Amino acid sequence: MKKIVLFAMLFGFLFSCSNKIKNVEKAFYYWKTNEYSLYGANDSILKKVGATKLYVKFFEVEKNEVMGYIPVAKTQLSTYNQDSLTIIPTVYIRNEVFLKSSKGSLDTLADNVNFLIDKYSKNRLDRENGFAEYQMDCDWTINSKENYFYFLKKLKEISKKEISCTLRLYPYKYPDKMGIPPVDKVTLMCYNLINPIENPKKNSILDVEELASYLNVKTKYPIHLDIALPIYSWMQVYQNDRFVKVIYNNHGYIKKHLKATKPLWYELTEDVELDDIYLRVGDKIKYEEITADEIEKAIEIIKKKVVFDDTTTVTLFHLDNEQIKQFSNEEIARFYADFSK
Repeated sequence: MKKIVLFAMLFGFLFSCSNKIKNVEKAFYYWKTNEYSLYGANDSILKKVGATKLYVKFFEVEKNEVMGYIPVAKTQLSTYNQDSLTIIPTVYIRNEVFLKSSKGSLDTLADNVNFLIDKYSKNRLDRENGFAEYQMDCDWTINSKENYFYFLKKLKEISKKEISCTLRLYPYKYPDKMGIPPVDKVTLMCYNLINPIENPKKNSILDVEELASYLNVKTKYPIHLDIALPIYSWMQVYQNDRFVKVIYNNHGYIKKHLKATKPLWYELTEDVELDDIYLRVGDKIKYEEITADEIEKAIEIIKKKVVFDDTTTVTLFHLDNEQIKQFSNEEIARFYADFSK
C-alpha cells in the first residue's frame, strides 16, 4: 500500500512540474501587407529583445472560380540586413483551397508557391541563395487533411527546403483523428481559441481555461513543436446587431468615444469616421485585448502540459508598432524568458 501511495505522489510530482526550454529562439510574426522594413521601431524592438527569427507573410492564397488558386494580400517587402536575423517566408492558404482539389492542381499550387517565394527573394530582397525554411499556414480540417498533406509533401519535394506549418489546438489534441502533418516541424498556435461571434462572453484571442482544455494530455508531439502566442488586440464592430468588421488599429482614438456596457462590450457615444468605416452612435464593439498577466498565465499552462525539445522557437504574433506598444520591452523579453524558468 505504501508503494502505491509513494508512486502516486511521485507521478503527481512529475506531472505538476513545469517543462523548461533550455534554448529559446526568440521570434515574431510579421503579418501586415504594407511596406516592410527593419528600420525604425521594428528594428528597435527586435534588437532590444534579442529576436533572431522573423516569420514574414509573403502572400495569401485563395480559390478563384475563374482563375483558380491565386496569390492575394502580398506583403510589400523591402531590402533588409541579411545578417541581422533569419527570415522565414510564410504563406497563408485558405482551407477552401484544399477541400476539392485534384492532385494535378495541387502539384501546380506547390510549384507556384515555391516560384513566388523564390521570385520575392531575388527581386525584392536581393537574396540570391533563397531561404532555408518555408512555413505554410492553413486552418486545415479533417475534410481537407488529405489534400493539404499531399501539398506539403509536394512543396518539400519541389523546394528542397525545410518545411514547417502552423498547428491549431484541435489537431494538436486529436492527432489520431486529424493526422500528423508531413513536415519537419510545426508551430502550435496558442490563440484564436474560440469563435468570436458564437462566444460573446469570452475573449476569443486567448482564454486561459479554454487553452488548458486543449492541452490536457502531457504527451510529446511526434515531430518538433514550436510555440506561438498573441500580443495583439482587435475590435469587432456590430451595427444593428450584425457583425460588420474587425478593426486592428486606432484603438486609442476609438476608446475615447466608447462607454462600457458589460465585460468586453462597449457602445459608441458619438460618430467616428475612419479611413475605411464610419462608426455611428449606438454601434456595439467587442474589444478583445491581451494583458501581460494573461500571457504569463498561458505560458505557465503551456509549460506544465507541453513537452519541448531542448531548442524551441517561441514566436509572438505579431510585429506591429501600434499593437506592440501596449507592452513594455521588459514584458516582451519576459515572455520569452519565462519558458526557461
